[in-house]
Amino acid sequence: MTPCRLTDEYKPMLRALFDMADDSSGDSEFPADAAQWVQEYIEDRHDFLAWLNTSVDDIEYGRVVMSVPFDEKLTNKPPSGDVEPSTPQMHGGVAATLIDTAGGVAQRTTFDDPFSGGVATVNLNVNYLRRASGNLTATADVVRAGGSIGVSTITVESPTPDGDTEAVATGQAAYRLFR
Repeated sequence: MTPCRLTDEYKPMLRALFDMADDSSGDSEFPADAAQWVQEYIEDRHDFLAWLNTSVDDIEYGRVVMSVPFDEKLTNKPPSGDVEPSTPQMHGGVAATLIDTAGGVAQRTTFDDPFSGGVATVNLNVNYLRRASGNLTATADVVRAGGSIGVSTITVESPTPDGDTEAVATGQAAYRLFR
């Protein structure tokens, strides 16, 4: 598997944008526009994520929030009589893609230099909890980021028909870290 690597043309812009600063707690502080920059990178370099309309909603050290809006093209078409036609449901593969991507981006935030090296998925586990009939929002948290292996946990939520938000999938992923 080829690790996801940033191209040389983006590295100077990214380094200038982030200019990682250590604070007294030892955590790296991300600039306010970091999510916007990662969003632009996805739109420019990741055709599949761009096609899904993936957005980066928040990014900080060890944590990322990403989402995919509901789109009819991303739904299952149930057999007649199985599910009410008025409740389309997002395909589970969209949630799995969001789990994998958000977990990997969260791992990258723990690198001394998030723009060098790479991340490759070595194991992905997804547990589907219920149907998703709206936008998907994934929150990924780093459990461990070691020298060569990292683990993230991810929860995907979606609005319910009555306006609440519920978890529709949870996942855990392990990544090979190329620092």
